[in-house]
Amino acid sequence: MGSIAMNDAKGSIGPRVSALLKQVYPELDSDILTSLVIDAFWPKGAPRRQRARAAGNSLWSQKDALLITYGNSVIDGVHKPLDLLADFLATYLDGTLNAVHILPFFPYTSDDGFAVSDFRAVNPQLGDWADINRIAEDFTLMSDLVLNHVSSQGSWFNAYRQGQAPYDKFFFEASPDDDLRDVVRPRTTPLLREVETTNGIRHVWCTFSHDQIDLDFRNPEVLLEFLRIIRLHVDNGIQIIRLDAVAFLWKAVGSPSIHLPQTHALIKLMRVLCDFATEKIILLTETNVPKAENLSYFGRGDEAHAIYNFPLPPLILHAMMSGNAEHLRRWQRAMPPAPMGCAYLNFTASHDGIGMRPAEGLLPEDEKQQVIDTIKDIGGLVSMRTLPDGSESPYELNTTFYDAMSRTFAGADDYHHARFICSQTIVMSLEGIPAFYIHAMLATPNDHDGVEHRGMNRAINRHRWDYPSLRQKLDDPRTPQARVLADLSKRLKIRQKQAAFHPNATQFTVNLGDERLFGIWRQSLDRAQSIFAIHNVSDTAVTISAAELNLIEDQIWVDLLGETKVDADASGIVIAPYQCMWITNRP
Repeated sequence: MGSIAMNDAKGSIGPRVSALLKQVYPELDSDILTSLVIDAFWPKGAPRRQRARAAGNSLWSQKDALLITYGNSVIDGVHKPLDLLADFLATYLDGTLNAVHILPFFPYTSDDGFAVSDFRAVNPQLGDWADINRIAEDFTLMSDLVLNHVSSQGSWFNAYRQGQAPYDKFFFEASPDDDLRDVVRPRTTPLLREVETTNGIRHVWCTFSHDQIDLDFRNPEVLLEFLRIIRLHVDNGIQIIRLDAVAFLWKAVGSPSIHLPQTHALIKLMRVLCDFATEKIILLTETNVPKAENLSYFGRGDEAHAIYNFPLPPLILHAMMSGNAEHLRRWQRAMPPAPMGCAYLNFTASHDGIGMRPAEGLLPEDEKQQVIDTIKDIGGLVSMRTLPDGSESPYELNTTFYDAMSRTFAGADDYHHARFICSQTIVMSLEGIPAFYIHAMLATPNDHDGVEHRGMNRAINRHRWDYPSLRQKLDDPRTPQARVLADLSKRLKIRQKQAAFHPNATQFTVNLGDERLFGIWRQSLDRAQSIFAIHNVSDTAVTISAAELNLIEDQIWVDLLGETKVDADASGIVIAPYQCMWITNRP
């Protein structure tokens, strides 16, 4: 097998893979391990590129927008949920969104899919691989690689408990006597779980829950198995691989066990393999952590292709509730552009709650508390995490984003719809790829019955629509569901045609001198088109002059959203409550 690695060195993949493997597994033969890695990702001599795909902006464009959904977000009790999802996508989102993230569609035992019991099968309650393949024919498809942990009831962990190789060394063990005080936790459950095995009592590491047992990537066999799983996904038409909870991948007793160097090296290894693949494969890291830690997963443009813009949801939430965009503007002004060949994934809502950790250092504590109190006022919930000293801190807010926009710090008003549409338009305007949770697109209210029946806070934002009932609502233009879907779809279709909204187009935060306004300037990669995106996050009208935007004279400027002309020397541009404007010279 060493000869294979030598042959690959001529194509430059071998040395790159070997160098990264030496960082992670310095005690192992890197030539042999390199060969095993390449064989796992390209089994049976499958074709690959001779040179890595060059870093650039060709993996995405302004036409890209993503829907986030469970495989069973729409059901009818008769048809396979994946068939219904395919129908929903074709009927209501064709031409509006071109990508879809189907949350874990594998057999599982808890956490709505994130305690996977079989990585190689589609949950039969949803459908089968043929259903996944059909959706992948019409949409760019994202799948979850839940690589930090597996179900305690799956075959891997059962084999571990029985001492069966290679699974007897697949899981991370520690001792209750170990110093685990610094371990960063996203949950309040005990870190270690005592289990009986044929080799005696063991204590396994559980970052998230006792049904989700953490894997031990110190064993390279674990890495090889996940590379084979990525290949299975790619062969089934999946183009975006979401690395779930990847920040916790590598553990070390006595350390925080988050963001460790080995974790970054393994993501870089996966990036090298993806860049040598003949298929288009995009790696997206899911790291719900403060800004600097999140940005580190870009590496030097050699790690994740894309990262979630996690500070965005709490900052937009605060701006819309307070009517003040200053904290959002200050954060955006300090954000670096994504490296060449990389992109941000922008969103406000997802299947999880609105993370509060990314707001650390960005929102004052008293204003964070106002947000939390307002969420409670609208019937939302707050989930906690355990700090190293044993105390608890808000980890995320559990609510649908649509309901979160139903009131401000001052209370409820008549601007619910306009405020929500403004919040989503900000996501469309920013540098990066916009993503929308299905329950944002559908103006879904908080599901309190779901919380009661399923016993978990996150169920409030994981409603399962009865498809016939949903279709009735979408066919009635008076319903919130029809109004929101129509308005968002219209803006997304406008956005697709604007080169200045390319995910890597230049962005500059515009200081409009009024804390009620959030403004950014976007310029296309060829510098031909400019768009001034202005958003009034308040319930009062704001007047600005065109001079504040520095509109170039002798060009025709048009607001794409209002479909009106804007004079370059206009002295009074009135922006109504929660109005958004996309002022461009190249409609």
